[in-house]
Amino acid sequence: MIDDIAEKVYGGERIDLDEASRLFAHPNVAELGMLAHWVRMQRHPDPVVTYNVGRNINYTNVCWVKCDFCAFYRKPGSDEGYVLPTEQIFAKIDELVAVGGDVPKSCEILMQGGLNPKLRLEYYEELLSAIRDRYPQVQLHCLSATEIIYIAHLSKLSLEETLRRLRDAGLDSIPGAGAEILVDEVRDIIGFRKDRTSEWLDVHRIAHDLGMRTTATMMYGHVETVEHRLQHLQHLRDLQDETGGFTAFITWNFQPDHTDLAGDSARWDGAKATGFDHLRTVAVARLFLDNIDHFQASWVTQGPKIAQVSLRYGIDDFGSTMLEENVVSAAGTSHTDQMTLGEMERLIVEAGFAPQRRDTRYQRVPSAAPPLARAALP
Repeated sequence: MIDDIAEKVYGGERIDLDEASRLFAHPNVAELGMLAHWVRMQRHPDPVVTYNVGRNINYTNVCWVKCDFCAFYRKPGSDEGYVLPTEQIFAKIDELVAVGGDVPKSCEILMQGGLNPKLRLEYYEELLSAIRDRYPQVQLHCLSATEIIYIAHLSKLSLEETLRRLRDAGLDSIPGAGAEILVDEVRDIIGFRKDRTSEWLDVHRIAHDLGMRTTATMMYGHVETVEHRLQHLQHLRDLQDETGGFTAFITWNFQPDHTDLAGDSARWDGAKATGFDHLRTVAVARLFLDNIDHFQASWVTQGPKIAQVSLRYGIDDFGSTMLEENVVSAAGTSHTDQMTLGEMERLIVEAGFAPQRRDTRYQRVPSAAPPLARAALP
């Protein structure tokens, strides 16, 4: 029974880790969904689901870290490694702008890559400033904490100075990538060369202190336990209490195909997370992360149907149109070919909500898609 937890939630009280653990163990996932949806509607009473017009650009796939859950990277010196020429990056942005229009900062570029030892801070400053000056309608939502830590290391600069220079060059906000599970015990198993939990948190803390907004993420369904997931959520809630700089939370499950981790039965049991696990995880996260406003659907990994159902499990945002995606698809699972802008709006409408385009900061902007017939709203 979770009646006592529900009473706390309805009363506006914060739940603790023990209570969140009970929610994870609760067998009735639909009850969790109803409670999470109630919280979502208290925070966002309008029957609206937002989305963003955006594009991923993976500027390099060269990475020396070799995380065991990643199928995208190529080792330095590999014949399959690349760094995209600037003109090719511009061509990709031109395609995005053709869809997204000319409203300033209304389109989002999510630009991430590997830890490429040949790329110093000056490379990023020149690239970001060139994009900023050429495309005022583009929000530069770029570079994971892991990349920023490595850039600072290569450039022999502090994290604060590195972030300040990136911001001044045009970096608007930072995605939550690289978090995986914010427990060092887990990170040692799936990517022991990566940054520590405290380092990931420090990047986001400093970015928030510099006036930048970031997103928070979690990749689950590999070697972690429920307790590890809860520790991860606790770290995020604590930092949000401190800074208030997270705009949104996004979670997705480990995609095993073509990864080293999937081939190691001593570490991974081979059981891919289910749709039920995803719905349970997003619902508990919505209930526990009571200080993060927005929760994004994970349609790229979960597919359109689970993403649509998650709109009744605490999710208020469908995420990005994502005109290009390479990292998840390298692991064999991606639904980007199914998700046109019209299809995204259709899924939102059929779930009983009105679709509304927004920017990276969740400010509403005019829709880029032709109007659709709106379903009757609750």
